[in-house]
Amino acid sequence: MAHVELHAELTADEPTLVEGLPGAGLVGKIAADHLVETFDMEWVGSCFCDGLPKVAVYRPDDTTTMPPVRLYEDADRDLLVLQSDVPVSPSQASAFTECLVGWLEREAVFPLFLSGLPEEKSDVPGVYGIATGGAADRLAATDVTPPREAGLISGPTGALVHEAGARDLAAVALIAETEARFPDPEAARAVLVDGIAPLAGIEVETDALVERAEEIREARQRLAKQMEEAGDESTEATPIRGFQ
Repeated sequence: MAHVELHAELTADEPTLVEGLPGAGLVGKIAADHLVETFDMEWVGSCFCDGLPKVAVYRPDDTTTMPPVRLYEDADRDLLVLQSDVPVSPSQASAFTECLVGWLEREAVFPLFLSGLPEEKSDVPGVYGIATGGAADRLAATDVTPPREAGLISGPTGALVHEAGARDLAAVALIAETEARFPDPEAARAVLVDGIAPLAGIEVETDALVERAEEIREARQRLAKQMEEAGDESTEATPIRGFQ
């Protein structure tokens, strides 16, 4: 049966969740991985939802295995992170999103969904925000601005935002300008600093993302290549031009 399984009790009070599914520029993936590593977050649960690849993940110098999509907690910061080591097929996203968003709703979790907007960006990537379920007030309390033009979020993250809206669940989607086909640590840093930090009420060191940009790009190239070879539509924000 599709479910989110916890193997440790959640102790965070009214937690904020950062979604880290792979997508354009791997913005969400890089940001989520950085939070888990920087805060040494505790692995507290896993997603066993339809639509997720049935693979086993292992780590260096460790004989244990883990599912590919996991939940981590930092109770002191009231923070949860959804970390994924695999792309989620958009053609199978509906079952996954119903499973995950249903759990977020039951647990009263405030989710931050992350997406990249592939287009030419300046030295500091722009970060834009949209909201569902009455979360616009929380977004307005930050410096994150609405998108400059109409668009849509596709792929698994788009399906998550759609499901949150359908359930009237308070949620924010952060959209960062990013490289179209390559891992983009600078875009992930912008999302962390401009969006996640104020919305989650945390402070996070991000200098390492810039200092290790080349290393991070190389480490994430294989995943980006897997997504491209899969021939399936990944998560990204796309402008809608000429239809208004």
